[in-house]
Amino acid sequence: MEWSVNIAFVADMEPKSTMDMVLIPNMDTIDIVLGSSEKGNVVPSAKPRKKTMTSVYLKYFETAPDGKTRRCKFCGQSYSIATATGNLGRHLSNRHPGYDKTGENVTSSAPQPSTTPTIIKKPQPQGKAPQVDYDHLNWLLIKWLILATLPPSTLEEKWLANSFKFLNPSIQLWPGEKYKAVFREVFRSMREDVRASLEQVSSKVSIALDFWTSYEQIFYMSITCQWIDENWSFQKVLLDICQVPYPCTGSEIYNSLVKVLKMYNIENKVLSCTHDNSQNAIHACHALKEDLDGQKMGPFCFIPCAARTLSLIIDDALRTTKPVIAKVREFVQELNASLDISEDFIQLATAYKEGSWQFPLDASARWSGSYQMLDLVQKAGKSMDAVVRKNEEMLGNRMLLNTAEKNVVNIVHNYLEPFYKVISEICVNTPPTIGMVIVYMDHISDTITTRQPPDWLKNPAEDMAKKLRSYNNQVCNIFIYMTAILDPRIKCELIPESLNSENYLEEARAHFVRNYYTTPFSSMTSGYSSQDIEDGGAVSFAEEIARKKRRASMSNATDELTQYLSESPAPTKTDVLEWWKVNSTRYPRLSAMARDFLAVQATSVKPDELFCSKGDEIDKQRFCMPHDSTQAILCIKSWTQGGLKLKYKSTEIDYERLMEMAAAAAADISLAGIDKKQK
Repeated sequence: MEWSVNIAFVADMEPKSTMDMVLIPNMDTIDIVLGSSEKGNVVPSAKPRKKTMTSVYLKYFETAPDGKTRRCKFCGQSYSIATATGNLGRHLSNRHPGYDKTGENVTSSAPQPSTTPTIIKKPQPQGKAPQVDYDHLNWLLIKWLILATLPPSTLEEKWLANSFKFLNPSIQLWPGEKYKAVFREVFRSMREDVRASLEQVSSKVSIALDFWTSYEQIFYMSITCQWIDENWSFQKVLLDICQVPYPCTGSEIYNSLVKVLKMYNIENKVLSCTHDNSQNAIHACHALKEDLDGQKMGPFCFIPCAARTLSLIIDDALRTTKPVIAKVREFVQELNASLDISEDFIQLATAYKEGSWQFPLDASARWSGSYQMLDLVQKAGKSMDAVVRKNEEMLGNRMLLNTAEKNVVNIVHNYLEPFYKVISEICVNTPPTIGMVIVYMDHISDTITTRQPPDWLKNPAEDMAKKLRSYNNQVCNIFIYMTAILDPRIKCELIPESLNSENYLEEARAHFVRNYYTTPFSSMTSGYSSQDIEDGGAVSFAEEIARKKRRASMSNATDELTQYLSESPAPTKTDVLEWWKVNSTRYPRLSAMARDFLAVQATSVKPDELFCSKGDEIDKQRFCMPHDSTQAILCIKSWTQGGLKLKYKSTEIDYERLMEMAAAAAADISLAGIDKKQK
């Protein structure tokens, strides 16, 4: 079975009234053979029966007054009156696809080109409502499926189709397989755009890995790439979402990752990889480092996700209060569900001067929701008790907290307040630099070690400290040190003690000179090469001058780093990339290094997706997506949200124009109905 997909798009049509317009179906028709996604199965539809020259071609060309040339009505291209008709047909085929095949359906003068689906004037029969190309409805539904992260099978629901037919019985939705075929082709077209954009990247890139398991028990890996462009702006793009084969160990993850890097031809640009802290991911990253080191691709480092480390630490802290939090969450869910109860709470909170609260309250099981529960008990405990007692018949008394439970909540709330501030900073300052995250994690470490928790919180505190030490051990290396000092807010002054080493500073200087200073240094340290020594030190006067220049140039290069570090750190609210953009002329070589290293990702996922309720929806979409749609829909959604245009076979789908035409068609149908009633 084959499906035909209509995507007739041309350029710059002048505005026309839509009362007598019909959207031409099957313009530049493309047939997709289902059952395979290989290019070999995408074939053009059969050519229509060849028409005479006059009916097909000449109506799209107007003859000049002198009778010597013909001019294309679309683009104005002129041809000699003696030009072969085959050349005119090829012009239409190449410049205005569709008109070389469907010209016989057009009875009026040809319209001007447009970047939107082709609209042709066509006489409407007396009293007949305007016709609409419902193929465009299917393209709008594709957009909806992408934005809502829904599989094509959604449109196979019987009552959804019935709802459309209630509006108009002539509406025909595509079969599910046709939607899948379109999604596969859109995915391939847009992936080529991603590949082309990465070819233009001149700096190093960092990658981040995230993993999940679907309802079909399929293990997926997403690979995200980040870099800093020449305008000093962060750029991030999803490279792929791929299934990791069973048994999903480090070896399978490594092979899947390398395949994607080679597909995009960026294996020689990767500077770092941020993983999700799982052992299999660590083993995969270790194998990748050995591979890149063996090929002498340059420095490479893999680091754990700071956000996931914080999440695990917080889970330990909340361990003893989970029963209380569950009770408060149940109360909050009742507040959110009932307008009367929530109004009671607002009035009581105002009366007790316990703050103003906006509904719905966050009741998610993530950090944001759990801290909201603690916050509610500490700041509005009286209002909470009063509401429960007032609505005891509906709520019962199970939601009332006793004194011991309230004390536990208050202690944990105060204990976790530094975590709340750190997580808020990380979520707001997106993407957070690895240097500032290291400073935050050092602050958390001090909080855990200096505070004396009650006995019931000591064991969780020890587990928290253990996880934090593991993170610090993984990030305590020269790579992270170089990344941190290149953050102008940190430099050497705010580097944690565990990371601050004189040896690291010297290694950073050596790396800077070796990789970001282009003049060769092979014989600069001694002043003479081995060949000069063999020649008895007979060095020409010109060579002496050249070496002096080289030594001075090398000193200037290293002085960039010295000068940079000698200045006071920038204020913590400084925009790091803007600072480097302004100061890149002062530090031309060091700024190149900063552009590489500041792209290193501190987290493998966006912090707000891990700590806030936003992540619940993302997890649900990932979990529920069937295997035949996961890669295409999730990638297409990410790419369109990142600014890429949705394309089908390299043709951009102009959704703004489609919506304009849909609105115009609806208006025409409405007006036609009014005219009919008046008659």
